[in-house]
Amino acid sequence: MNKEILLVVETVSNEKNVSREVIVDAIEQAIAGAVKKKYRLDQKIDIDARVQIDLETGNYKTFRRWKVVEDIEIDMDDQQILETDDIAKKNNLKLDEFSEEEIPSIEFGRILAQTAKNVIVQKVRDAERSRIVDLYLPKIGQLIFGIVKRVEKGNIFIDLGMPDKGTIDEAVILKDNLIPKEVIRSGDRLRGYLSHVQSETRGPQLYITRKAPEFLVELFKLEVPEVGQGLIEILGAARDPGLRAKISVKSNDPKLDAIGACVGMRGSRVQSVSNELGGERIDIIMWDEDPAKFVINAMSPAEVLSIVVDEEKKSMDIAVSEEQLSQAIGRGGQNVRLASELTGWTLNVMSKEDAETKISAENDKVSDMFMSELNVDKDVADILAAEGFTTINEIAFCSIDEFNTIEAFDTEIIEELRKRAKDNLEEKKSHIDKDNLLSEIEELSEDNIIKLNNHNINSKDDLADLSVDELLDVIELSEEVAGKIIMEARQKWFDKE
Repeated sequence: MNKEILLVVETVSNEKNVSREVIVDAIEQAIAGAVKKKYRLDQKIDIDARVQIDLETGNYKTFRRWKVVEDIEIDMDDQQILETDDIAKKNNLKLDEFSEEEIPSIEFGRILAQTAKNVIVQKVRDAERSRIVDLYLPKIGQLIFGIVKRVEKGNIFIDLGMPDKGTIDEAVILKDNLIPKEVIRSGDRLRGYLSHVQSETRGPQLYITRKAPEFLVELFKLEVPEVGQGLIEILGAARDPGLRAKISVKSNDPKLDAIGACVGMRGSRVQSVSNELGGERIDIIMWDEDPAKFVINAMSPAEVLSIVVDEEKKSMDIAVSEEQLSQAIGRGGQNVRLASELTGWTLNVMSKEDAETKISAENDKVSDMFMSELNVDKDVADILAAEGFTTINEIAFCSIDEFNTIEAFDTEIIEELRKRAKDNLEEKKSHIDKDNLLSEIEELSEDNIIKLNNHNINSKDDLADLSVDELLDVIELSEEVAGKIIMEARQKWFDKE
């Protein structure tokens, strides 16, 4: 039977591609478990045992073990000895080390062989799980190739096995991660983007997607050598899978045309990517550090006539000609949606006439506010609105140099406008209780208070009415700090209660 142990080790190791050490460990654990069970039944004690198999002869020895501890636990007294025990001292054993004594081994019979088999099966599963996780975790974010093994309920199972290495790995593309309307059959060669590896009860599961923007980026890296060389960077991608996509590119070599390199000779490179994606139309956009220019590029093929940027809301109003309005928006809003995803800005597309009407209405509203708050005539108020001023704060704290760029105003008018704006703010503050001032909140900087004032948030009471999301729309903070600020502003509510 001892030679049979070696036969089991060799056979399972070869068939399951698992190291001999793992199989030997499993058999040793099975025999040790049987020894513990025998002692529980025969002598009513719960011992700790270790088995050591000789890999040359198949013979094995069994040892009873005691762990060296400071204090013996009552229910573990058959498995522990004190650090001060004579045996521990004699063998110079330290804490957590073991004292061992060889005991008679039990026969490796039929029942024990079945027990060993069960342990081996579990060990093989654990080893296989560990092997797959270790092999594929570093590959997350890479392209994975394989052959379609089967299709079940719209989900695609791909065989990633490498026969020469004896592995049979399987990945899945869930129905929601497939390109819509693409037809896939068993036996097809397929590639996808490894999104994550999840360890499950039945074993590790490799999840692949063909729908993610990252898949598009990886395909271009495969087709465009300049990307791998670092000469061209792909900085972002947005997709309507199977229909249309946009990617932004940047050249790190002034002599290299990034768009031309990605398109390839007679469109060969971009066409190869498009074919892999079921004919998906791909717009290659030149990235620009200026957000407005980047958005104008991203709106291609529509031509932008004018653009108004709202940095606080991170949105832009884009004006195009009436003839290009439908093209700029795209079917079902596709073009503007992809441009928005690519740039990270909220984009509002409108005709030139609508843009002018909107700007005029907003300027009239601001102008009326200036006339009322600063007691100026309509001409002065209209100029302030046309120059981009929207709040009293902006006028009060605008630098002299910036004001001097307005040709319609001389130094005397500028000084008077700034004085009236500051007086207006002071008057408003005078009506706010000292304890209700925003300046009483330590976490709010002066710049942030000005931004809040620009949105007519002038007191703790105004701030208390906001949600965390509403506050974060106005100033940049962490959610934790924003929540703390709002709770401090609401403290008066709790004090009243």
